[in-house]
Amino acid sequence: MTSELLQQVRVIDPVSGTDQITDVLIDDGYIRSVANHISDVPNDTHIRDCHGLVLGPGLVDLYSHSGEPGFEERETLLSLLQAGAAGGFTRISILPDTSPAIDNPAVVVSLKNEEKRKKKEEILPSSFLPLPSLYVWGAISLDVAGKQMTELVDLAAVGVVGFTDGQPWENFGLVRRVLEYLQPLSKPVAFWCCDRELIGNGVMREGPDAIRLGLPFIPASAETSAIAALLELVTATSTPVHIMRVSTARSVELIASAKARGVPITASTSWMHLLLDTQAVKSYNTSLKLNPPLGNPSDLVALRQAVRTGVIDAIAIDHTPYTYEEKTVAFAEAPPGAIGYELALPLLWQHLVETGEFTALELWKALSMNPAKCLQQKTSTLAPDQKAELALFDPQQTWKVDKQNLYTLSSNTFWLGQQLTGRVVQTWC
Repeated sequence: MTSELLQQVRVIDPVSGTDQITDVLIDDGYIRSVANHISDVPNDTHIRDCHGLVLGPGLVDLYSHSGEPGFEERETLLSLLQAGAAGGFTRISILPDTSPAIDNPAVVVSLKNEEKRKKKEEILPSSFLPLPSLYVWGAISLDVAGKQMTELVDLAAVGVVGFTDGQPWENFGLVRRVLEYLQPLSKPVAFWCCDRELIGNGVMREGPDAIRLGLPFIPASAETSAIAALLELVTATSTPVHIMRVSTARSVELIASAKARGVPITASTSWMHLLLDTQAVKSYNTSLKLNPPLGNPSDLVALRQAVRTGVIDAIAIDHTPYTYEEKTVAFAEAPPGAIGYELALPLLWQHLVETGEFTALELWKALSMNPAKCLQQKTSTLAPDQKAELALFDPQQTWKVDKQNLYTLSSNTFWLGQQLTGRVVQTWC
């Protein structure tokens, strides 16, 4: 493997709290040296002028949706991994809502074998080699109603990253049993807190914008009441839990209070909930129909502050591909979700870091170090003799979001056809 010397690159390392311009030597998949000026390099070293570029640990996605198996027209494992690499992600975790669902060891083994096979077929440019590591969430329940648990021990034995259904739970008696059973397995368990009865036929967060747009609304209490109930169960069992898809200001208050009491929880929000609110829905763009729905402006402000302060630990991508036909319907009828791997870092950098609201370290921490901690994984760092798990980002490169410029098979995004500033130019996994 050829050595690479990145000269005068801006290094952002949340583990060490570093944000500085320096040289970085990478050789044989390892970081060999980080210094102000590196001159002693192997003869075959590729030297790259990195003025203006940003180098940080590879990004880690907590949860996203894979089309394969079952919905390959939306996304294959190969296109999923390609999109992740092109977005700077070196670790990707997929939810168990495939078809068949990831609810037994055979499906997990099949996915891992398919990942290995796909990587041999990969066709990305050399700047995105090798592809990200794929992690698999195991399902908690065998049915949509959540009435019967999967064989949690068997799933843990074949290496699932953790357990979740990625869907709201209605049977809190079973939730308590799950928390008790999972304690000795020492695996992450994640819940999306939402009350289906309170959701009803709602498609948008309750508030003035929902009234103006004439769309059925979802009250904030659909989320907060379920979070409050889950927090009581976590307090009773002491089993650590990750709370997915936090989207309201009141949810932030509940989580902050629980953390202050020492309740063992972590939490995440999606990247789009940090960028857009209900005011954007006036376009009726179906890529803005999300689960949970975009919050009101006050929710967006609270979520941003919560990420900065650590009340919300991590930013999740929740990449959810759909075909053009599936999304080209009325807003209320569209399936919820949007793609995100190739868009998240450029847009978050542009709207949060370039504006001065976030520091570069705060953003990178929420996209790399903290998601890894939530998954109970070792965090990557830019230190000598560490494996090179890195993303090189050009915050000034402009590009247009269209199907020709995306590795994902789907294009369900609010930013389709728009010009963006900032793009990942290389990853090391």
